[in-house]
This record gives sequence, structure tokens and C-alpha cells, in this order.
Amino acid sequence: MSHGKSFFKSWKWRLLKALFVLSISLFFILASVGIIWFSSLQIPDLSAFETRKVAQSTKIYDRTGEILLYDVHSDQKRTEVPFEDISEKIKKATIAIEDQEFYQHIGIKPTAILRAILSNLTPGGTKQGGSTITQQVIKNSILTQDRTLTRKLKEWILAIKLEKVLTKDQILNTYLNENPYGGSIYGVEEASKTFFGKSSKDVSLAEAAYIAAIPQAPSYYSPYGPNKDKLDSRKNLVLQQMLNIGFITKDEYTAAAKEKVVFLEKNTTGIRAPHFSLYIKDYLINKYGESMVEEGGLKVTTTLNFDMQQKAEKVIANFAPTLEKSFSASNTAMVAIDPKTGDILTMVGSRNYFEKGYGNFNIATAYRQPGSTFKPFVYATAFMRGYTPDTVLFDVPTEFSSQCTPDGKPKNPTDDQKVCYSPVEYDGLWEGPENIRTALAHSRNIPAVKTLYLTGIGNSIKTAEAMGITSLTTPDRYGLTLVLGGGEVSLLELTSAYGVFANDGLRNPYRSILKVEDSKGNILEEADLNQSQAIPAQVARQITDILSDPVVRLSTISQNVDNLHRQIATKTGTTNDYRDVWIEGYTPNVVVGAWAGKNDNSPMDKKVAGLIITPVWGAFMAEINNDFPKETFKKPEPTPNDAKPVLRGIWKGGTSFKKDTISGKLATDLTPPETTEEIPFPNVHNILHWVDKTDPTGEIPKDPTHDSQYESWEYGVRNWFNTWKQTHPEFVENANIPVPTQTDDVHTAANSPQVSLALPQQSGPYSANSRITISVTTTSKYPIKKSELYVNGKYISSNEQNPKILSFTPQDVEGIETNNIIKVIVYDVVYNHAEASVDLEVSR
Repeated sequence: MSHGKSFFKSWKWRLLKALFVLSISLFFILASVGIIWFSSLQIPDLSAFETRKVAQSTKIYDRTGEILLYDVHSDQKRTEVPFEDISEKIKKATIAIEDQEFYQHIGIKPTAILRAILSNLTPGGTKQGGSTITQQVIKNSILTQDRTLTRKLKEWILAIKLEKVLTKDQILNTYLNENPYGGSIYGVEEASKTFFGKSSKDVSLAEAAYIAAIPQAPSYYSPYGPNKDKLDSRKNLVLQQMLNIGFITKDEYTAAAKEKVVFLEKNTTGIRAPHFSLYIKDYLINKYGESMVEEGGLKVTTTLNFDMQQKAEKVIANFAPTLEKSFSASNTAMVAIDPKTGDILTMVGSRNYFEKGYGNFNIATAYRQPGSTFKPFVYATAFMRGYTPDTVLFDVPTEFSSQCTPDGKPKNPTDDQKVCYSPVEYDGLWEGPENIRTALAHSRNIPAVKTLYLTGIGNSIKTAEAMGITSLTTPDRYGLTLVLGGGEVSLLELTSAYGVFANDGLRNPYRSILKVEDSKGNILEEADLNQSQAIPAQVARQITDILSDPVVRLSTISQNVDNLHRQIATKTGTTNDYRDVWIEGYTPNVVVGAWAGKNDNSPMDKKVAGLIITPVWGAFMAEINNDFPKETFKKPEPTPNDAKPVLRGIWKGGTSFKKDTISGKLATDLTPPETTEEIPFPNVHNILHWVDKTDPTGEIPKDPTHDSQYESWEYGVRNWFNTWKQTHPEFVENANIPVPTQTDDVHTAANSPQVSLALPQQSGPYSANSRITISVTTTSKYPIKKSELYVNGKYISSNEQNPKILSFTPQDVEGIETNNIIKVIVYDVVYNHAEASVDLEVSR
């Protein structure tokens, strides 16, 4: 037993000895490696502190890359003041939030460094710097901003060295005189003057807390940016920290926390297209970080067309006094986009960026109710579901709330009248039965609300989202008011979405940047097309065909469009309370949206958008009219002839028959449109009587009263009809109309003309400048009325005096080729027709 214990002790001693030797060996090996690595570090000479590094400014250019819009670091403002002329409040506030142990540490805080290292090495951990004020002075003066262990080690070493060269007060003085406080503001003196109009020695405790709160993220915490509430919270954190470490008393804390600090108006100079330029800057900061944007020397080529931008700013400035005087509209915004690329060409966020009050607020990106400019999205949804531009909807007083009777009274007597919903028209009139084409062009509200019900709120929002509207996230809040602008959208997104209509249903998301390069010319990002088919081309063409139709266009639009002599589609919008007026207009190659309203969001004088904002938009379109080639919109396919009567514009009855006006018999497929008459069975009802809203092209509903809206819609239609019938006594509902039992025997294949063509005889091709005469030979039961000539499918001419002869000169025909097809269509007096073709070779 004794021998075993002795052996165990001996073995244990040898193991410990081996581990000790191994540890000592590893220590010297690692130490040697560390010494070699440390000796290889190139620590900047502290004399470089006086040299300072020069920040490279980020420059933002227009789309040419030549016109400088904004130099992010230009006109750098800094006023250095002696340490004793800086308020003790600022010094204490800064120490409290940035480095509470500043006067105790040696330039670094080992505990903070260890905490930062552990946090940075932990997966998912929050990145921490652990930087003292001394380290920040070194980082901002000598070193780069990259996050590497080598750079951080240099920072620690230099911070310790700096503490041996300068006093604590000198280091704090450098920090307070050179620290960035947003944009071109450097140092607490300049910050105090810019924000409060006073010297840094004269600021209040609350003002000092604000100044100390900003340096952590100067753009994010800018008092002029969108995060003022976050700045207020951080200011209160500064005061709390000052209280915690005994820099201020409880009473001082309470008074400062309650103090209402007023910042001076932002004074921005040396900037072009300011709303757009700062919109770009915000994007860059979010993507690349504040340090890179402030000091990284980026070159940013944007999408802005500066010539167009100047024209927009000039037009808005010219109209501003009139809009405010005549309509109390105190602000205006405008956006122009290229629908083929999504490029933002123009962005004017207010009538004057430098105007006190709301000038620097960018209305182009703010969310407002769009009024009737939202209607095309609902009608586009309807077209996708089978409705047509010819679909008839009654513009008559209509109650839409299921909680109310058809005549607009609450079903529950204790309910407030507000539970009812019966919109009115902007002109106080009712147009009765009208097709969607007219309803949209005239911006009628009742047909629009009915269409939203027929298509579904969710489906309409999906259409808007597919086209680029992202803000309609609470559909339950909007209800049927959505189609009249019940949701909120931004001018930028709305204009971009209208670009889908302009671009045959193709969506190009809006973009503001073409290229970003770093200080060495390396490309960090470059724009490319990200095109998608948001809605069918046919639907986009249907909407555009309506909005560009001069026949149904309102006069307030026509007088601003007709003089441009190009196809333009337009839609205006006015909110119910007259807080906002809008217009969206487009050609195939540019979309322009404009808005006007009041800065305080109160109602304007009660005038529609056509009177307020349309002239501004029209003046801008006139300015840029010659900047774009004149392109035309593609025509949509017509409504099918076999669609239901209500989908083809017939409102006097939902069922009908067609007869031939010559034979008096039922029309057939061979009966020409010229002699076809549709006769509805006289029976006037609302559209729900004839279509199932989920399947409008399907069977007529067997019992339409099952639809929850049927009773109210029918009530409004029948009231209108009873009034209309008083001036149309000849119209008798449910009359016994005789239906022919035989079919059209005039327009038959046997009765169609027979036709043949002959060209002048010659060998070889015809000369392009020779007059070619075509002889037309026909055999027909009825006399020939006229003949028509087509070359390669293109109409050339017709002849009614002598239908047997047609002639033309090839060189006069656009697109004439070497090998061509000549086609002739002949018509007899009852509109039977036939055609024949012949090949034609032309020498060129």
C-alpha cells in the first residue's frame, strides 16, 4: 500500500513538471511571435497629429456626371475657440455621454476594450468601439475609419502616447473644436451658432445636452432630419448621465428636460436640386455609412436631368404667388420619371427649399391622400377581371353602407348618421348611365366606388402594389373610400406607378443613382434595368386610351394639353377636404406628377385640381415639350362583340338580339357592322342584375338579390329611371318586342362579290416612280359601291366613282419593299365585301 502511494505521487509530480515546461515553452514561442508581429507594426509618428488627415468630400452629380449638385463636405464650417471659452455645460455633457472616466484613464480603458473585443467576436453581437475621447481624437486626426485589429491596436498605442504629449484639457479642447456635428458643421462653436445663434460659452444646459448628443451619428441625429424624436431621446439620456455622475443636480436635470429648445432654421447654401441631393445623401448614408459619405470621397452620378430640374423649379416659383393668393395653396411639389428606365429626372420637394417653415420638407416623399388619381388602379383591376371600358355603371345617388337603408338612413335608429356612406360628385350633378370610359375621364365618384366593390379592395391594392405603391398596408382602414383616395401614397411612388401605364404594363422601379465610385475610381454600384410585367399590356393600353382621349377629356385638362400637339394621358385628383390636389400626366417617354396644398395641412379654397395644379403641370410640360421625341400610345383591342350588353355600353336592357337592318331578319356572322342593329329587351337595372361580380363574363345571376349591395344600387337606378322616363314616355319596359325567326339572307357567302385583279403587263419589276394601275374585275348580285387599295396591309386609297380602277406610285408608299402584296377589298351597296391579292415586285 505504501509503495502504491509513492508511485502515484511520483507520477503526479512528473506530469505537473511536464505541463509546466510545456506552458513555459508555449509562452516564449507566442511571446516571440507577438514581439515579431508587434515590431513589424508601422505606428504613425505622433508628429502627424499636427498634419491631420484631410477628409475627401463626396460629390453628387447630375446624370451627365458633369454638373455638381452637392459637395457633401464643401464649405466646411469650423470656428476654433480657446478651451476656456467653451461652456462647462458642453464639456460635462460630452464627458458624461462619451467618456465618463476621461480624466482618470491613460488614454484607453482596458475594460471597455475587453468588452468591445468580446462583443465583436461574439456571433450576432453588437459591434462596439470602446473608444475614449482620446482614441476618437486619434481616429479622427491620423488613422482611417476601417474596423481591423491592426488599426485598433495602433489607436490604443497612439492614444497612450498622446496622453503623454498633451494635457487632458488640450485633448478635450481638440475634440470639441474638431468633432463633426452634421454636414459642414465642425466644432461646438459652429454647432452652437448654427443651431442656436449663440456662442458655445452661452448655451443652456439643455442646448449643451443636444450638442453632446449629436456626434455619435450626426446625420441620423440631425435636428433638421426625420429623426428629431430620436435626438430628443438622446438629449434626455445625456442629462440622465450627467445626473447619475453628479455633474448636475436633480433640479437642474428637471428644468433642462422640460426646457423647450428652439433650433434655428437650416441655412443650406451651395446646393443644386436640394431635395433630390439630400434624398441621395440619405440613401448613401443608409448604404455606405456616415463616415464613408462624409469623408470617403465618393463620386455619385445620379439620374437627375438638371435642365428639366431648373425648368420645374422655375415654373413652380412663377406660379407660387398665384396659387397662394387665389387658392391659399402655400406649397407645391413635382416629380418627373422616365417610364422606360425608372430614372428620376426631376424632384422638387417644395416651392422653395430655402423658405422658412416647410421649405426643406420633401413633399415628394411624404405620404398624402391621392384623391381621384387612385381611380385608374381600380379600373385597371376591373379590366383584368373581365370588365371593359364600355361597361355601364349608373352615376346616381347610392348608399353603400350595409348598416343603412337604400335611402341613406341608419337601420339602427340609435346609430349615428356617420355609419352611412353615400359619396357625392365634385360638381353636385349626376350623369346617370355612363360607361367606364366616360366615368374615369370625368372622374365620377359613384361609378368608381361601384367598380371598387365589383373588383374587391384586396385585388385593387394588389394591383397598386404590383405597380409600385408600397404604403397601402391597412386595407381594413380604407374600405370603399380607397378609390377616392382614402389611403396615403407619396408623389414619388404614385408617379412611378403611373409609369406602368405609360410603358405598356411594364414596371421599372424608380431609381435615383446611375453609378457610385470610390475615391480611387472603383465602381461600388451601377444601375441596371429591373423590369417586370406588372399588369397586362392590354389593360395598360385601355387605361391610357381613356386618359388620353380628347373626346371625353375635361376642358380644364384640354386647355393645358391640346397646345402641346402630342398624345398625353392625364388624371387629376382632389381630396374630399380640399387638403391636396394632384395631377399625373404621361407620354410614352416621360411621366410627370405634381401636387399642391397647404403647409399646415388645412383645407384650401374649394377648387378642383384642374383649376389649381393642372396649369402648373401644363406649364412644365410646355417647357419640356421639345426635349422628347413625339411618340404615340398603342391602341387596345376593342370590346368583344359577343360580350354581354352591359359590358358593351348598353344600359336599357341586359339581354338583346341583333338584326340586319336591310333584311329585317336575325343578324349572322356575315352581317356587316354597318347593317347590324342591336335591340335590347327594355329592362333597366343596375349592373349586379346582369353580372356576378366575381365572374362578369359568366352566366347572368339567377337571383342577383343575394348580393349585399344589390338593393341599394337598384334603389338608386330605379329612382333615376323614374325621373328619366317622364321625358321619355316612348320607352316601355318589358314590352313585347317581336324577335325575327329567320336569319339574314342578304349577307351570305353566295351573295358576296367575286373579285380578281390585273396589273399592267411587263417583264421584270415595276419602277418605284411609275404610276401603277390595277384593274378590278367583279361579279356580284348587288351593285359594287366602292373598292379599297392596301399595300402590305396599309390602307392607300379608295374609289367610289369607278371601283374597277385603282392606282398608286410605289415611291409614295411608306415602307415599300422589293416584294410587296397588293390587296383590294370591294363592297357592294348592301356592304357585302370580298377581297383579292396579287404580288408586286418593285425595283429600288
